[in-house]
Amino acid sequence: MPANIIDGKEFASRLRGKISESVSDLKDSHNIIPGLAVVLVGNDPASEIYVRNKGIQTKEAGMNSYEFKMSEDTSEEELLSKVEELNNNSDVNGILVQFPVPNHISQQKVIETISPKKDVDGLHPINSGYLNSGLDGLVPCTPKGASILIKSSTDKLEGKNAVIIGRSNLVGKPVAQLLLKEHCTVTICHSRSKDLQDIAASADILVAAVGIPELVKGDWIKPGATVIDVGINRIDAPEKGENKTRLVGDVDFEAASKVAGHITPVPGGVGPMTIACLLLNTLNAFCEQNGFEKPSINI
Repeated sequence: MPANIIDGKEFASRLRGKISESVSDLKDSHNIIPGLAVVLVGNDPASEIYVRNKGIQTKEAGMNSYEFKMSEDTSEEELLSKVEELNNNSDVNGILVQFPVPNHISQQKVIETISPKKDVDGLHPINSGYLNSGLDGLVPCTPKGASILIKSSTDKLEGKNAVIIGRSNLVGKPVAQLLLKEHCTVTICHSRSKDLQDIAASADILVAAVGIPELVKGDWIKPGATVIDVGINRIDAPEKGENKTRLVGDVDFEAASKVAGHITPVPGGVGPMTIACLLLNTLNAFCEQNGFEKPSINI
């Protein structure tokens, strides 16, 4: 029996709708709305598309969107100064610097300069520490979205075996912490893990976030497992014509969907949840900064 497809677009649309309702209620009650600032350094085409989409969806949610485009030769000092300026701007509740930044700028310095209270990417060491300690903080957007999709497809997470392929600070480690918080038994695998296929095949919940196109094959998957594919890889697609490409995940979707119980597609799975969770983080940061009760949003 083919797997149930987890429609990330639908979940993201519903989440954005709930966020928009909450923003409208806050505006009616307090006459102020959240503001999200996005900083882009350089002219990377993919980053420009991401920033444009974030701006559109921020405005659609009823929030203020502030976009700052800085040239490729912007110095590290200039960028950090802009971040500090936004830290001190009360109209800005969330700050996101679009990565990657040019090589002459330290990404880690940028992360650590953003105020933890406005760190809607959830990457500041203080927010990472909160997550690792099981405390409330701003959680990275993609792991947060993946967690929502996992909960939507799994009746009871407690006691489930969860395997995470990938140990990045952006996805792998935060997803592991979120699933630990749900009382899963969590295994993190990486490039030096032995018997990766056997470990993956033991998973009730398998999260692939390693950046290797179609690494996870159908025979890696436990029948009925929930498979969350975080990978986004562009590969050659000669069947579509000369110099054509297509997007695939870290999972061989065609083979895996014949074995899994639930699976996210690429595109259209975890990806749409990332911006929706960015808006949710901005809303929660706004409430925290203003002493308002955070809205309870269930989708």
